[in-house]
Amino acid sequence: MLIEKIHSNLIECGTDEAGRGCLAGPVTAAAVILPPGFSCAGLNDSKTLSRKRRNQLREVIEKEALSYHVAHVDRAMIDKINILNASIQAMHLAIKGLKITPEHIAVDGNRFHPYPDIPATTVVKGDGKYLHIAAASILAKTYRDEFMEKIHQEFPMYHWRNNQGYPTKQHRDAIREHGTTTYHRMSFKLLPEQLKMPL
Repeated sequence: MLIEKIHSNLIECGTDEAGRGCLAGPVTAAAVILPPGFSCAGLNDSKTLSRKRRNQLREVIEKEALSYHVAHVDRAMIDKINILNASIQAMHLAIKGLKITPEHIAVDGNRFHPYPDIPATTVVKGDGKYLHIAAASILAKTYRDEFMEKIHQEFPMYHWRNNQGYPTKQHRDAIREHGTTTYHRMSFKLLPEQLKMPL
């Protein structure tokens, strides 16, 4: 049973990201403020749910949330500032996009940069503990999946519709065969073997 939020007397948003471990595409974050007394059967960490169930829950969250916002940080910025900082930047952008200013932020994970004028609490595996973080995890995951579906049309040989940019064998085999795209994170180890230039 997930808990509604950390501070019951405050306007509190939950925030989470998706796509941190991918080889291609953006990192995506969502921030969600749920109404007092919100309940939704089956709402949980997005990683424990099927794609169909995530999309069903997304409809409920978008309809019922007092405010929500989703933000992408692209591959170029990931390569520039590293994936941890890009993930936190995406969460900051998602919080900034809320129509209601929260009084407290509940963050999935154990790392976060202070957000201006709003206190935050990090919660390890928070998407399996708090409703608003679980809701944020579902929005981040479904919106990122949509993005990867879109760019799959541009580069179908990488099968991003199926692997969402994660380091599957199919994805890495495609990198070996076709090389990289503008969506690939060049600061990541795209292939397990070290490629050496001939002398």
